[in-house]
Amino acid sequence: DSTNIITPLLSVITNISLDHTQFLGTTRAAIAVEKAGIIKPGIPVVVGETDPETAPVFIAESREMQSRLLFADQCYRILSATPAAGGQRLVVENRMDDYAFGVDIDLSGRYQRKNILTVIAALDVLQESGALRFTRSQVEDGLRRAAATTGLMGRWQILGRDPLIICDTGHNSAGMEEVAAQLRNYDCERLFIVFGAVRDKDLDAIFPHLPAEAHYLFTQAAVDRALPAEVLAARARQAGLKGETVPTVKEALAQALAQAAPRDLIFIGGSTFIVAEII
Repeated sequence: DSTNIITPLLSVITNISLDHTQFLGTTRAAIAVEKAGIIKPGIPVVVGETDPETAPVFIAESREMQSRLLFADQCYRILSATPAAGGQRLVVENRMDDYAFGVDIDLSGRYQRKNILTVIAALDVLQESGALRFTRSQVEDGLRRAAATTGLMGRWQILGRDPLIICDTGHNSAGMEEVAAQLRNYDCERLFIVFGAVRDKDLDAIFPHLPAEAHYLFTQAAVDRALPAEVLAARARQAGLKGETVPTVKEALAQALAQAAPRDLIFIGGSTFIVAEII
């Protein structure tokens, strides 16, 4: 597939969650087998998170391919994270020598605290192998302007204020767990969630993560894969989520805005397609 048309300098695997199970498998270990297909003979690999269920798969495959393997969270950890203008400031510790250093990134998502460890470990491998050469100041500048440089959108992106409007493309159980955890950190009067999903998502795994106190506007993106809003709303009600059904994404946001006060929060997500329509 598209991950295998080149021989890379480095292979990177972030985290493994149950998603696209009809193609990849119904357990994290089975999905890890498919993801391990990007490990090439003699090419180093960085895995973002150590998971007892998936780690043995990556260890076995890297040994078979004679590839150096690093687990990023065994190399580094986050000591602290504080919001900053347009992003966040992280203090990262090297687990090998306890050396701590600051990192500024222009990405606000809580999950970026995991991703940054993978990035730093990957840069270490590239530098040590001689595959790429770069200075510390270049790395700092790149991290500080990652979203601005790449044009990355839809990752805990603030779209408006008074009321605060945030979108995020997290769309599986692990992604929605991160979204819900970050939403709990906001001090708002009321929480409105414009929510849609595609047909193949495991809603039974996603719904438990979503805040029950929110008012939901269930909708659907203008794509064939979209789960009809009425079906989504019925499933959500069974899970204890309350709200209304709105036929289109833009109408759903308009209704949320009509009901929201300046101290409220509107979150838009559940599907990459939902976020794409709003952006």
